Amino acid sequence: MLSGQLALVVAAVFAGAALYVNVCEQPARLLLDNQALLMEWKPAYKRGTLMQAPLAIAGFLLGFFAWLQTGNLGWLIGGVLMLANWPVTLFGIMPTNRSLMATETAGPETRSMIMKWGSLHSIRTTLGFAATIVFLWTSA
Repeated sequence: MLSGQLALVVAAVFAGAALYVNVCEQPARLLLDNQALLMEWKPAYKRGTLMQAPLAIAGFLLGFFAWLQTGNLGWLIGGVLMLANWPVTLFGIMPTNRSLMATETAGPETRSMIMKWGSLHSIRTTLGFAATIVFLWTSA
């Protein structure tokens, strides 16, 4: 069934992109001085949002449609894990995002916020991998 396999692909792409941020982009960003750190984070955050937000919705919808087609609850669970990225982002990460976006001159507190942001972003990575594993298990 195509919707389930596409849900798996979307979840894997989401998880891989989120992991890249946590293990490559964020550590490299933290090597910069405070002002350069902020200047790099802002456009990277905007680009990431343009990619990951639609992937989270698509993963949910595809998982939901696969569940409707098969009745297998695994598809719905994986879809809900993908959708869970939205409330995590809106309620858990967005206050930090707004503070960082409003910051013009970076200092040590900016670095602390970006480090906090990285920790919060790892929740998104975990949700992406959890959805991928559930979709993979369900498709087996």
